[in-house]
Amino acid sequence: MACAKLHAIGVPLAPLLDRAGLTVDEVEDPTRRLEVVAQVKFLKIAADALQDDLLGFRLSQAFEMREIGLLYYILSSSDSFVDAMSNSERYTSIVNDSIKITFEANRAAITIDCVGVQRLSDRHQFEFWLFSIVRLCRQITGTRLAPKRFSFRHSREATPPECRTFLGCDVTYGADVDEIVLPAQVKTLPIIGADPYLHEMLVQYADEALATRAPERTSLRSRVEHAIGPLLPHGKAKATIVAKELGVSRRTLARLLAAEGLTYSGILDQSKADLAKSYLTHGDLSISQIAWLLGYQEVSTFTHAFKRWYGISPTELRSAAGSATAD
Repeated sequence: MACAKLHAIGVPLAPLLDRAGLTVDEVEDPTRRLEVVAQVKFLKIAADALQDDLLGFRLSQAFEMREIGLLYYILSSSDSFVDAMSNSERYTSIVNDSIKITFEANRAAITIDCVGVQRLSDRHQFEFWLFSIVRLCRQITGTRLAPKRFSFRHSREATPPECRTFLGCDVTYGADVDEIVLPAQVKTLPIIGADPYLHEMLVQYADEALATRAPERTSLRSRVEHAIGPLLPHGKAKATIVAKELGVSRRTLARLLAAEGLTYSGILDQSKADLAKSYLTHGDLSISQIAWLLGYQEVSTFTHAFKRWYGISPTELRSAAGSATAD
């Protein structure tokens, strides 16, 4: 969809895709599964080229839900909203291995997580997913559901007006979780297209698809990066804590990383460098806010680290990025 928008305004796709490690042939092949890191990177590149900081939201409003394929028809033929969301937990990996959906029926809460990507470097993909889920919930129930709470872990200064209009509520940014909390009455809602016979057949196909899918292979580095992201703002991105998150001891984590030629301190430093650049070039956060998000108590300490990473100050990079966009 992002490629189609770029093509419509005459932007050559190949150079932009190449920057994300993708090719036109890969994107045009409907059977090809793309790496999540490449997806995230390309959406950033596309948003810059389109000068659209709400690209994820706008893409979520424009696509035909039936294009999701088997997953959509499983959800839309379910008996109830609770059944549909439970099915989304089990079968979402059919369309995207990186996204994990969790549904807590007692809170009527839908939470999403992403495997294999630094969460705080990802804005457009997560906004696409959460806004699309609201559209999906409305479509399969035939209602105008308005969330009680809608939150993202990444930051924005305020809820964009068009997002507020769509949701019927404000968005909480900088939260601890990417989550949609719906009114309690959704737990009793039926699905307007419920079809038990079709549903039984589709679930059989889906179970077969899951059974034949290659087991998930997420690199240790990606798992470490994924664990580091939410711990940074609280100054808790310590090797001991990350090791505990991964279910191993600190010594074991160090040994496993060393076997891949890596160190925890090196991954942590690179994660901070990547996130700092992303925050400075994709958003309106102040430098003091960025320093806090990366776990620095003093802006001067952050500035010193940034000069070590990139050879210039955060202010100089932001100015250069602004000039490039204006050109």
